[in-house]
Amino acid sequence: QVQLVESGGGLVQAGGSLRLSCAASGRTFSSSGMGWFRQAPGKEREFVAGVGRRGISTKTAYTDSVKGRFTISRDDAKDTVYLQMNGLKPEDTAVYYCAARLSYDSAYVALKSSEYDYWGQGTQVTVSS
Repeated sequence: QVQLVESGGGLVQAGGSLRLSCAASGRTFSSSGMGWFRQAPGKEREFVAGVGRRGISTKTAYTDSVKGRFTISRDDAKDTVYLQMNGLKPEDTAVYYCAARLSYDSAYVALKSSEYDYWGQGTQVTVSS
């Protein structure tokens, strides 16, 4: 069982930055692929960024709309995954969710929400224009 707790959301002006954190409990963090998803009002939950499990060739992936602005990283010593968000835009406004999945392949990043086994409660990010 993995429990995930997100933090770091808030209100920021367009062009600003936020760093989201997702702290995981349990003994399987290093064996877990991690992802960030978001859901805006009236829209479906969408993939934002993901990182493979700890390994020699851990991969990352991003949705096109955040490439070059967002960076996902993991700190296995702290059982935490981060999402650094720069150059925020009003369209980034959403509830952001952290997700985890047990994985055997550090080079694989899951893009679909159905591939993830555990979810956090979400943190609100609001970007004003």
